[in-house]
Amino acid sequence: MNQRNRLELRKFVAPEFVCGQGALRLAGRYAHNLGMRRVLLVTDAGVRAAGWADAVGESLARAEVSFTIFDSVTPNPRSSEVMAGAEVYRSEDCNGIVAVGGGSPMDCAKGIGVVSVSGRDILAFEGVDRVSELPPPLVCVPTTAGSSADLSPFAIIRDEMGRRKVAIISKALVPDISLLDPEPLTTMPRELTVDTGIDALSHAIEAYVSNASSPITDLHALEAIRLTSTALPAVIRSPDDLNLRFSTLLASLHAGLAFSNASLGAAHAMSHALGGVYDLAHGRCNALLLEDVIEANYEAASTRYDRIGAIIGREQDEWMAPAEVVASFIRSLGVAGTLSSLGVTGDMIPALAERAYVDPCLATNPSDLSREEIEEIYERAL
Repeated sequence: MNQRNRLELRKFVAPEFVCGQGALRLAGRYAHNLGMRRVLLVTDAGVRAAGWADAVGESLARAEVSFTIFDSVTPNPRSSEVMAGAEVYRSEDCNGIVAVGGGSPMDCAKGIGVVSVSGRDILAFEGVDRVSELPPPLVCVPTTAGSSADLSPFAIIRDEMGRRKVAIISKALVPDISLLDPEPLTTMPRELTVDTGIDALSHAIEAYVSNASSPITDLHALEAIRLTSTALPAVIRSPDDLNLRFSTLLASLHAGLAFSNASLGAAHAMSHALGGVYDLAHGRCNALLLEDVIEANYEAASTRYDRIGAIIGREQDEWMAPAEVVASFIRSLGVAGTLSSLGVTGDMIPALAERAYVDPCLATNPSDLSREEIEEIYERAL
């Protein structure tokens, strides 16, 4: 970033958050402080089976806040799930939402809030600053470290009929408070730990090279890259280590603060397209696209990518291209394969590129990529 850009006007939005062991047990207190008398507790079946939804429910009960559980949320939450949740919210006369889970329950909860006050279909809010009515208060308790949905103004919802992911971006979607507790992370399976960790890394990388970055977002992005590159390999080896889990949670926090204010880039735009068409895990899509996206963007932000490479590859004996450093790090986590190994076919590349080209995340990509260049990236990753 040159001196002129450093002085450009930038705003920075961040929610209130509490971090540390036992934070989830404060859910009831904060729900009560926000005036909630009856809560819709949004979660998914896996988180509920692990006991974390019940733990939050106990906190609500201690604060004398009644609640109804809505756990009909799947990965890449569907618009139909948002609408079903909003119907439960209205029928149960709720006046607040608590989300417990990874990015899917939290994004679904945000959508439920928007629909509950507007009465409109959630897909009508696609784009930037389309949410005009303030949703009900929202408390988030993340059980993964990577999506940063607990901090961000984003909600990513899958349109089943159109087979696409819809990005809804509004300050109104920033949670009222997030409770960042490392304990729930200990029940994540290895693959989910890896995928969400890579998601955090991709958030940080894309925020750092974004054309909307600032000195403030840079601080958070670089710290997220540093933390992820050290803590993620370690926590895979020691999944019950709360200190390591907390480090990955902090990485997600820093990455979330970075991309919530600097936005993202081509890897996320292209991952959203893949997730919409093929219903694939978001973090895994990022993992398989990052190397080729970095190569495509390198000339537009070479100094910044070199710094990223130096942080992630600091223990390497000789210099490697940043794209190669990132790819090597991802492979070291056990992630291998190509998009074709996930079922992606070449005949879909033009349609995928068209979806990615109109994704809001592409607006802040450091390089002005054409549809044809996006197609080429998909082809290389195939």
